[in-house]
Amino acid sequence: MIEFSVAGWAAWAPGLTERDQWLEWAASPWLPQGEGAPALLEVPAIQRRRIERLGRMAIQAACWCEPSGELDGAIPLVFASRHGDVARSLALLQSLVGEEAMSPSGFGLSVHNAIAALYSIVRGCRSNYLALAAGSATVEAACMEACSLLADGAPEVRIVVYEAPLPEIYSDFAVEANAGYAWCWRLRPASWPGTRLRLGWSRTRGRQQAEPAELPHGLEALGFLLSGARAMEHEDGNLRWIWERHG
Repeated sequence: MIEFSVAGWAAWAPGLTERDQWLEWAASPWLPQGEGAPALLEVPAIQRRRIERLGRMAIQAACWCEPSGELDGAIPLVFASRHGDVARSLALLQSLVGEEAMSPSGFGLSVHNAIAALYSIVRGCRSNYLALAAGSATVEAACMEACSLLADGAPEVRIVVYEAPLPEIYSDFAVEANAGYAWCWRLRPASWPGTRLRLGWSRTRGRQQAEPAELPHGLEALGFLLSGARAMEHEDGNLRWIWERHG
């Protein structure tokens, strides 16, 4: 079991661009749909042109979550996405199938840590960052990693969770609702002011086929934080993750 305090948050999704909109959404959640992208005015236009929609969502949430709008280079970052920029990877595969030359920059920007690297470059961030994917438990893995960094002495860790809808060709493999969104939490030790959360886990007796959730799990976790709910459970294979508000 781990405990931590969420000292601040920011989020972006189509139709949900303001904090008040997100708080209203948390009271009655719905699946965000749309093709828009954030303006990302914090990034100069010449650099912004290289950043596609998923990266814009993730970097926008990370920028909005910077305390007082200023970057603290000592704060580690954990970027977490179940699929990453799969649309860009698909375009590269299609180039291979068509025996076309692949774009070196497209390949470089398709790797899983590319968005974290872009954020580091455009914001001049020299702190430790990493990118991870852990299936349906990606949010939980990000929190575990962040708490490890806190235990190692970091005063704060920011986690950025982001997803884009899967391309149609992968629709048969989708196991959760398709949506584009990004959010960022500022995690601090549990003794610090903020929303104090506890995350535990236990083994389950075999895997049961669950009904598909109305929201992707990343948005379920954000909704749990914002709604004030006391507890939430999430099953991932033979593990049950248990979220609780504490204190």
